[in-house]
Amino acid sequence: MKPPIGGQAVIEGVMMQNGDRIAVAVRRQSDGEIVVRPIPARFRFKRLGQVPFLRGLFRMYDMMSLGLRALNLSTQIAFPEEEQLSRSGTVFTFVIAIAVAIGAFIVLPLYLTNNIGGLRFGNSILFNLVEGMIRLSFFFLYLLVISRMKDIHRVFQYHGAEHKAVYAYEADEPLTIESARAHTTLHPRCGTAFLMTVFGIAILVFSLAGNPTLWLKILSRLLLLPVVAGLSYEALRFSGRHYDRWWVRILAQPGLWLQRLTTSKPDDDMLEVALTALKSVLDDGQPEPALEPTPAE
Repeated sequence: MKPPIGGQAVIEGVMMQNGDRIAVAVRRQSDGEIVVRPIPARFRFKRLGQVPFLRGLFRMYDMMSLGLRALNLSTQIAFPEEEQLSRSGTVFTFVIAIAVAIGAFIVLPLYLTNNIGGLRFGNSILFNLVEGMIRLSFFFLYLLVISRMKDIHRVFQYHGAEHKAVYAYEADEPLTIESARAHTTLHPRCGTAFLMTVFGIAILVFSLAGNPTLWLKILSRLLLLPVVAGLSYEALRFSGRHYDRWWVRILAQPGLWLQRLTTSKPDDDMLEVALTALKSVLDDGQPEPALEPTPAE
């Protein structure tokens, strides 16, 4: 069985991962050349990352850490002449982004739902269903707004290129632009599908906390987030392995629909970059040695 390969769109490029082999391919904006850089694998919780229902949380940490390193490296390659964020600046920006996300997608939907008459102390399942719908609406609106930004739209195009390249690999087709071009930009193992799973499972898990006062609701959401992440990871892992089953495909459809907002049709130059990243992490791939130090985690 072929090892699964995953990836991530970065600034003007794509990161691909095949086990411990990780590389970023970026089209340098100054001359249009594709530059490939390997990224050292740093899995801090490798053993815990194998424990069912716990591994989701720790693998999320590893992937977020890797994603930040890949984004920083891609920015350095694509725009070397521009001033780059320091490590502390990157961490600070990330912490602020997490805090804003919690406020916008956890606290605010909860506050709004709590102010709807009849729901404040009513049925917990109905309360969480309404809260989940508001949260999902906010997320849709957020994606619609950022997708209209030129730079973000290009990242979404590279996201589509990553999926097309992975599909060509999984189908044992030649890793060429022509082969990749024929595939869809929607993939069941995408992180966007994971987010959609999180929204659904959060409704069920948060319902277990009942319908207490507002501050206890907020506290319960924050404390139950690791549980939601663990269950969501297991659900995504199961769907990826059993996507041939009809009922799994039906359950996976919302995640694929959401990807229509986070992926766009790439051009051939973007497919070339994604395929270059993919080839560099295969057994016969030979990523170029880094010419400058890889940014620290």
